[in-house]
Amino acid sequence: MDKIRLDKWLWAARFYKTRSLAAHEIGAGRIQVNDQIVAKPAREVTAGDRIRVRKTGLDIEVEVRAVSGVRGPAPQAALLYQETPVSITAREQAAEQRRLAPEPAQDLTAGRPTKRDRRLIDQVRGR
Repeated sequence: MDKIRLDKWLWAARFYKTRSLAAHEIGAGRIQVNDQIVAKPAREVTAGDRIRVRKTGLDIEVEVRAVSGVRGPAPQAALLYQETPVSITAREQAAEQRRLAPEPAQDLTAGRPTKRDRRLIDQVRGR
């Protein structure tokens, strides 16, 4: 197997859970192959191609090492590609920023205001 459809490779490499999700993301323009936006899921991929996948606001750039049309276990799927060093550092920086960012729900210590709290708020606002 020398070439394979892009949607099938993304599914086999476990970037997406189903081929239809992979095809939808390709159609939405979130996948690039060799720095070109791919319009059709039937685009063929070979070993050595560079694929950029945009997921959750983060670009993951990988180099295709092997092609496979079979979705196997995660350790086997990880052998199909190698992430570029630039992509690894960007992903680690984003993870560090998420770790250091304050959790918005921690500001709500008491939950919803009680009836008494609401009356005090109304009193301060002059209602």
